[in-house]
Amino acid sequence: MKKLLLTLFTALLIALGTAQVIQADDYLRIGMEAAYAPFNWTQDDDSNGAVKIEGTNQYANGYDVQIAKKIAQEMGKEPLVVKTSWNGLIPALTSGKIDMIIAGMSPTAERKKEIAFSNSYYTSEPVLLVRKDGKYASAKTLEDFKDAKITSQQGVYLYNLIDQLPGAKKETAMGDFAQMRQALESGVIDGYISERPEALTAETANSNFKMIQFEKGFEVGEEDASIAIGMRKDDSRIEQANAAIAKISTNDQVKLMDEMIQKQPVDTDSETTNESFFSQVAKILAENWPQFLRGAGLTLLISITGTIAGLIIGLLIGVYRTAPASKNKLLASLQKIFGWFLNVYIEIFRGTPMIVQSMVIYYGTAQAFGISIDRTIAAIFIVSINTGAYMSEIVRGGIFAVDKGQFEAATALGMTHGQTMRKIVLPQVVRNILPATGNEFVINIKDTSVLNVISVVELYFSGNTIATQTYQYFQTFTIIAVIYFVLTFSVTRILRYVEKRFDTDNYTTGANQMQTGEVKS
Repeated sequence: MKKLLLTLFTALLIALGTAQVIQADDYLRIGMEAAYAPFNWTQDDDSNGAVKIEGTNQYANGYDVQIAKKIAQEMGKEPLVVKTSWNGLIPALTSGKIDMIIAGMSPTAERKKEIAFSNSYYTSEPVLLVRKDGKYASAKTLEDFKDAKITSQQGVYLYNLIDQLPGAKKETAMGDFAQMRQALESGVIDGYISERPEALTAETANSNFKMIQFEKGFEVGEEDASIAIGMRKDDSRIEQANAAIAKISTNDQVKLMDEMIQKQPVDTDSETTNESFFSQVAKILAENWPQFLRGAGLTLLISITGTIAGLIIGLLIGVYRTAPASKNKLLASLQKIFGWFLNVYIEIFRGTPMIVQSMVIYYGTAQAFGISIDRTIAAIFIVSINTGAYMSEIVRGGIFAVDKGQFEAATALGMTHGQTMRKIVLPQVVRNILPATGNEFVINIKDTSVLNVISVVELYFSGNTIATQTYQYFQTFTIIAVIYFVLTFSVTRILRYVEKRFDTDNYTTGANQMQTGEVKS
């Protein structure tokens, strides 16, 4: 037990040691998706003035990135891109994880309640993207989209524009443009509303897509069409940002956007479209295997560490909750109160999704307490305490499965509760809960994918980045699925082997003892 406590205490010290108070440094941390070309995208080198992405060996480029460089220069800092999912941008800003949002964000009234915005650095034009071979490819007006299944990105003004398409079917909003391109490619939707630069990029990258522009198009408010920089309301540097934007004329904006459209990494090689599906999969794997490998490695690190730490937490809670009440009234009261606290912890973490826990813990600790935790440490902590909540109940069931006679016999021999647990009960419990522990391990491998919401560069995050670079979503996600299967299948087989090795040991369970006693009598 002392070793278990020492291990847990050491892990806590490591986690606390990596935490640091948020403070200004030489870098200007820019939040963006890095997956919305030509505004922003991810690439493998620093060519064409790309900027380093924090925590990875990749770079971000695009119109937003070039604007960020101008802002950083005005402030005398170096730009650093923090790749963040769209829904995580505002929480990342308000919690201090990033200094500003430069991600094609419109300064809507709803967003202005949470954050401040600079002057506009680009004005967007909404268009529709459809399949070239679809029945809406020849559409000329908004009325031509009657009965069409249309969607757009969640949390942006473009989604509300669907209401201006008479008779169109408003599909559920999607998380990002990568999902929409997949849905359009597969025929799940008939089109999606986008901004002209993004639609032009998608049309160039995929010969099956077609951009529809209207002579008399959508009615868009000025605040929706404008794109501005998001900053915290108490950030006095907004005047510096406006000063940098003022130096960029409208003609310069158009010129810069056209330049970024030409430089975006879009594979338009006609030979690619003629390759078979499996040839495309093999090509993606051959060109991007280091990224897949790093993502899979981090996924394994988080899941293994989280499962082991969760098992330790579960064992500690299980031993505590089965300990006899203290004879001292004060200690007994404290023991009961702490037991209630453990019950609250278990119910909360079993009753809420890990993706929500990730947002609350990673961004909430920074916003509430001003403490910034490394995202990898945060990921391990989140998986550990989530697993610990489940494992505590599994351990409790394992302890109750041990025959009461063994507890009585240990007490008669003068053994303490700790000695009974360590020498008699826990060895049996560990063996009995091994299948359930293995199941938790497999679940953790898959559930690490939700950690992309706090920008942890695990397997799903890495694969999604590759998909946004290649525009070959089905092929890329096929590789991701295969890697996940290999990981989970391998873990399952290893654990079954371990179980068989345990089965060869000569030990007696409580149930076997009862049967033996009945036969002897």
